Order: sequence, then C-alpha cells, then structure tokens
Amino acid sequence: MSSKPTPDIDRTRRAQAQAQPNIALIKYWGKRDLALNLPVVGSLSITLESLWTRTAVQFDPALDADTFLLDGRRDDGQLRRVAKCLDLLRARAGVDYRAKVESSNNFPTGAGLASSASGFAALIVAGNAALGLNLSLAEQSILARRCSGSAARSIFGGYVEWSCGTRADGTDSLARPLLDADAWPLRVVVAITSKKEKAIGSTEGMNRTADTSPYQQAWIDSQEADLVTARAALAQRDFEALADISEHSCLKMHALALAAKPGLLYWNAATVDCMHRVRALRAAGVPVFFTIDAGPQLKAVCEPQAAAAVAAALREIPGVLDVVETGLGGPAQLIAAHQQVAA
Repeated sequence: MSSKPTPDIDRTRRAQAQAQPNIALIKYWGKRDLALNLPVVGSLSITLESLWTRTAVQFDPALDADTFLLDGRRDDGQLRRVAKCLDLLRARAGVDYRAKVESSNNFPTGAGLASSASGFAALIVAGNAALGLNLSLAEQSILARRCSGSAARSIFGGYVEWSCGTRADGTDSLARPLLDADAWPLRVVVAITSKKEKAIGSTEGMNRTADTSPYQQAWIDSQEADLVTARAALAQRDFEALADISEHSCLKMHALALAAKPGLLYWNAATVDCMHRVRALRAAGVPVFFTIDAGPQLKAVCEPQAAAAVAAALREIPGVLDVVETGLGGPAQLIAAHQQVAA
C-alpha cells in the first residue's frame, strides 16, 4: 500500500496528467454497489493511443469552491462528480483545499467514446501528484473506479482486466494490466456516427437495465466464461478467438439493454450499417471485428495490415461523420506544464 503523504506538499499543489479512453472487449454493464461503483461482472479492455484527455488540477487554500472547466468552458453539470472525486483525494491527504480543474478531450465528450474513463483517470493521476500522496497504481485504480467505473482500467495501458471483486468494501475491485500494448499491437478504427451527447448516460442505463431487463441474471452468470475465453485468446494471440468472444460480448450487452423497460437503443442507422460492413469484411478474409459501448460509435479492431482497408470501407458508409485510426496506448501519466491542456 502507499506511504503516508509527505508533510511538505509541493507548494504549487498543481499537476497535470493525460489518460486515454479504453474500449471494453468483454463488456462491463451493471453495478452491485452504486455508492462504491462496484460492477456486477468483470471486464477486459484495450487502452487507445490517439484519443486522450488532459487534465490539470490545482489545489488552493484561497479558493472557497471547486471549479471545473471542460474544453475551456465551465461545466457545472459535471462539477458534482468532479468534486466527489476531489473529496476522495482530499480525504487521503488530510486537507480541505478547494481546487480548480481544467480538462480537455481531443474527441467528442459523452458520446460513447469513454471520455468519462479517461477524464477521471487523468484527474486521479494529477490529483495524486498535486497532493503528494504517492498512491500505488492499484490504489489509483480503486479511486478512479469510485469516480467512474471504467476509469479503473484507464490507469493502465494495453490490455487490462477489471475484477468485479467480492468484498463489500470494494478493495478487491480494481484493474490490472494483462498485456502491454506492444506485445500484440492491434489497431482500432473508430467510426464516429454522432458527436452529440447520448440521451441516456451509462449509469442511468445500467440502473434501468438491472431493474427491468429479464436477461440480467443470464448476463451475470455467463460473464466469467467469456473472460476465460478472452484471456486465453490474448495469451495465444488468437485473433479469431478474440474476435468471436468480443462481438458476442458486445451484442449480448446491447441485447440486455434493449430488453430493459423502456428499452435502451444506443445505436443509430450508421452504427448498424458499420456492423454489417465489418462482418462482410471479416467474411471476405479481412482480420477485423467490431465492438460498441453505450453509444453510437463503432470501434473496428483489426490487425495492423488491415487498418487502411477497414478505415476506407467505413468512410464510405452514409452517416459516418469521421473515422479515427489509433493503435493501443500506454498508461495514464503526468505531463509537463508546457503541454497545454487545451491542445
């Protein structure tokens, strides 16, 4: 576990960090404890490289309230979640300083591209440094989970597993790296089909699903077998096995959500067309598969030599606004002051 905070905290009490979003291949959907953000199932993800969140935090005894700026604008709607995250850090440090937080994304926010995961992972890493906490990566993952469930995974790079855990206090529900990004350097082609924030956020969607979907228990009961299959595929670098289990997990999660009352439909017409295109490519021998989180953006995971063909195919689809190609990224990390937040 971590050492105690040093008494002589950095006088500036300021730091900034960068974290990348992660995309779950074996999906997380549903919470067993809302207050602690404990999931009902484990999950397995890949951290992206080219998409990022940069967050700067400065704790200042002269401030009388926390403030939060996202992409240069005050975001009082998200301030409550940010302040809750800051409270966790302040409690660890034994201080009550308010903070100014500035954050920016180089991709659409709240649109199904895991901006919450990268945002809160970056905030935890920056806050840990600003307050001189010296928290271990495991502790940072646990705190990130408290702020936004999947942020637990964005603390790490490459291939990551987040355990659902069994303890009531959540101390065994944290992420751990399985494989470095360069150990199996797959590519991800993201088809952006909407830049709007989704109407139903993930937390609200999970709660509705848990309360009303008749498939909830089947989802929980089948998850461990999916994780076992995915771990084996990673160990053997078996693309076809990873493709099969990832698409299965994706469609199963959306079927679970579709069966809620009222049903949750995160896709749009272009999302569905992209799914069909990826399946057609794979049937023709192109090593690619899709996955989709709670939003309309499709992520096509492929072997490096197929990335250009996959990107070209997805660009042809009406309703695709942009296509972003990325490799797999590294862990969340501190960045220098000259690397502007609003880059």
